[in-house]
Amino acid sequence: MKYFNISSKNKKGVDFHFSFWLELAVIVICLAIGGRFSGIGLGVAGGFGLAILTLGFGLPVGEMPTSVVFIIMTVITCVSLLQGAGGLDYMISMAEKILRKKPSAITFLGPLVSYIFTVICGTSYVAFSVYPVIAEIAINAKVRPERAMSMSVIASNMAVCASPTSAIAAAMIAITAPIGVTSLSLLAVTVPACLIGVLVGCLFVYKRGAELADDPEFKRRVATGQFQEDYVLERDTQNATTSAKVSVVIFLLAIAIIVGMTSHPDLLPNIGPGGKPISVPTLLQIMMLATGAIIMVVCRVPRDKLDSGSVFKSGLIGAVGILGISWMTDTFFATHLKFITDVFAQTLIQYPMLFGAMLFVTSMVLYSPAATAVALMPIGVSLGLPAEILIGLIPATCAVFIIPGGAQISCVAFDRTGTTKIGRFGFNHSYLIPGLVSMAASTVLSLAIAYIIF
Repeated sequence: MKYFNISSKNKKGVDFHFSFWLELAVIVICLAIGGRFSGIGLGVAGGFGLAILTLGFGLPVGEMPTSVVFIIMTVITCVSLLQGAGGLDYMISMAEKILRKKPSAITFLGPLVSYIFTVICGTSYVAFSVYPVIAEIAINAKVRPERAMSMSVIASNMAVCASPTSAIAAAMIAITAPIGVTSLSLLAVTVPACLIGVLVGCLFVYKRGAELADDPEFKRRVATGQFQEDYVLERDTQNATTSAKVSVVIFLLAIAIIVGMTSHPDLLPNIGPGGKPISVPTLLQIMMLATGAIIMVVCRVPRDKLDSGSVFKSGLIGAVGILGISWMTDTFFATHLKFITDVFAQTLIQYPMLFGAMLFVTSMVLYSPAATAVALMPIGVSLGLPAEILIGLIPATCAVFIIPGGAQISCVAFDRTGTTKIGRFGFNHSYLIPGLVSMAASTVLSLAIAYIIF
């Protein structure tokens, strides 16, 4: 504010801080630019906005989101070692067996498997492995693939909010721990709410669209020879090793221990000269690294597979994105907290759904539930929004399906029948309505459960 701090009074005599709105415009523009590129694009766009705010406007540098970033890095390190040990491949093979047992129920089983996969691993990228399987099973069962494909993508998106190892869970634990939110109370809200929301979405799409045999596009592809009936999905179905199975057991046990310890303060170990309980974020970081080490040694993970998997790369990209965005927004909101509180606090407390709308729009632009939570949830805490509102609105951060991304586009390609589509205008795609239905149901249920728990 040293260089562009301009204030004036409007006709009503209310202070109007021109610099506030100018700096806010910088943030919005940087978010829009970063959202267009996604990934590390979010991080560098946030860094550019941070440079403008600090070097241009003279704002004091905000707090780096070290706790959140370190949690993400330790979690993805552990999951990467699980992948290197063959644990992820083992879970994929198990999922494929489940899906093939009841092909006629693929509209429900496909999304449920995608949901469970993402909840366990904390990233929707793992569901990419089962999308082709879901498409082919639906085709073989003569079920319109669009139904299962659209909801499988939505299910993996919603499951991110219900995963104890996801980036958004790490962010919410770090942000809301001071107001009494624990890992168990967080998951007690998000797990059932998001799961039921997914099931509501599955019911919605169960008879959506024409049956496969009556679909015009499918008929056209059959008539032109574009669709081959005898297509066989080729997959590597090697038998899982003992190490792969052991790695999954170790990982799941570690998650259970972490959730149990962080949900009961009496179980947290006392450390240091003063004998203070270890902080939840610190415990999570230590446990994830330790679990990764156990998997690495016990399962004898090859050196060339320690960090070569897809999970490690995607996790680091997410950490960079959150670092830039969070650092920029914290710099802005920490400087203007009093002004924001005076202007917006009462309105948001009286109409908390406006905060939910902010989360929805921001996640649609940032294309990341975790980045959205890191950017806006601290504001909610600062404004005094209660825990039941903040936790209850977590599903509103899952609007990443509005603008088609990698998962949506890939599943259009996986569906050889042509029923899964991206519309001419981009937004009118197969995922839009099922996603909105699932998100709405999850948010309503999440708020209801949160009001009971908190």
